[in-house]
Amino acid sequence: MSGSNTLTVNGKAFSLPDHVTPDTPLLDILRNTLGLTGTRFGCGLEQCGACMVLVDGQPVQACNAALDSVAGKAVTTIEGLAGPDGKLHPLQQAFLDEQAGQCGYCLSGILMAAKALLDRNPAPSRTEIAAALDANLCRCGSHIRILKAVERAAATLRAEG
Repeated sequence: MSGSNTLTVNGKAFSLPDHVTPDTPLLDILRNTLGLTGTRFGCGLEQCGACMVLVDGQPVQACNAALDSVAGKAVTTIEGLAGPDGKLHPLQQAFLDEQAGQCGYCLSGILMAAKALLDRNPAPSRTEIAAALDANLCRCGSHIRILKAVERAAATLRAEG
């Protein structure tokens, strides 16, 4: 891969160095090449959701998504969720307000999956929220607060609407 190749992440085009090949996992590029460490490595097997990002608005587990699978697409990471002025996205604020995280390791992936859900369904039911977050594991036992936070964010986004 040539150093002139680019990847668009959080609305910004990044030039990738020569050592990044088409089969390099997106997670490795985000964390090790671009320094965007908010996306976490969890299991490396697409089983936990810690590495969830959005690719053209769809949730994708970045641990095994090769660079060539996202070529020409817009990647959004947790660092791109807040506004350009640094104002928290309503999802981020709702998670804080509901105290929906304990250790926080899983939260970036959960937030990205929730963002994808709210983008396609501004008024999800609790069942729809749970289904959308099914690929994300949280071992801290914050599940009810996470569901409440997504419901709160949905209400805030509709009110801002």
